[in-house]
Amino acid sequence: MLSRYGAKFGIALLKLFALLPYGFVARLGDGLGWLLYQIPSNRKRIVHINLKLCFPEWSDERRADVARKHFRHAIRSYLERSVQWFGSARKLEKLVQVNSAIDLNDPDLPPTLFLGLHFVGIEAGSIFLNYSLHRTCGSLYQPMSNPEFEAVAKAARSRFDAEMASRADSARIVLRWLRDRKPVMLGADMDYGMRNSTFVPFFGVPACTLTAVGRLAKVGRAQVVPFIGEVLPNYKGYRLNVFKPWDNYPTGDDDLDARRMNAFLEEQIPNMPEQYYWVHKRFKTRPPGDPSVY
Repeated sequence: MLSRYGAKFGIALLKLFALLPYGFVARLGDGLGWLLYQIPSNRKRIVHINLKLCFPEWSDERRADVARKHFRHAIRSYLERSVQWFGSARKLEKLVQVNSAIDLNDPDLPPTLFLGLHFVGIEAGSIFLNYSLHRTCGSLYQPMSNPEFEAVAKAARSRFDAEMASRADSARIVLRWLRDRKPVMLGADMDYGMRNSTFVPFFGVPACTLTAVGRLAKVGRAQVVPFIGEVLPNYKGYRLNVFKPWDNYPTGDDDLDARRMNAFLEEQIPNMPEQYYWVHKRFKTRPPGDPSVY
């Protein structure tokens, strides 16, 4: 009962924030993130562990600085769901710059898997990519624990003509979308457990990494195009960065194909390390016999 009313209150708050200037909401989220960082928490501890594992060569001071900035970004991103879920297309157009290496309006776009990488701007990037494609897309989502929030999130993410499917039911649906020449958006750079996964290095640490992207690309004869939603400085909005399709991908080797995604991340994260999603337990699943790092 409490969670149901809590969800209703949270959704109402996001709808209210959507009516306010983006800069105000972003600053409010930034300040709330700064405040929450002062309080010991499990999520704060996870951020520090991830950064120490991935960047052991950094000084303690640098890791602390990135952790503090990331925590502010992460909390801010939750408040910014307001404009991302409930803001008008016109408002989003003013907030999102697009930097694309491919023509998103190409009528002859081949079967394409758009691979969203989990930087804090992924929500804005995914929704605006869907809008920018000007065609029906497929999009995979991870079910939420609260059904009311999940229903609202699905409606918001599909409002620019996207068909949604749960990750658990995805393979056949994705292949059907690709056969119908619908671009498909999905994320794969998180720890979803050992099913359809392999251990490959991520900044030198064995990370449980999905193999589904390469397999779907192979069976669906699709190109893989990574994209990143970047939060711009000074509360100016976002930049949607769409990269070139990966060459010579998939290879047919699950480990090599999974490694390709992690290697790409290793190239991109140093450009804005505070924006990668370090609050996630990226190393939750360990190789057999290895102790938990958390």
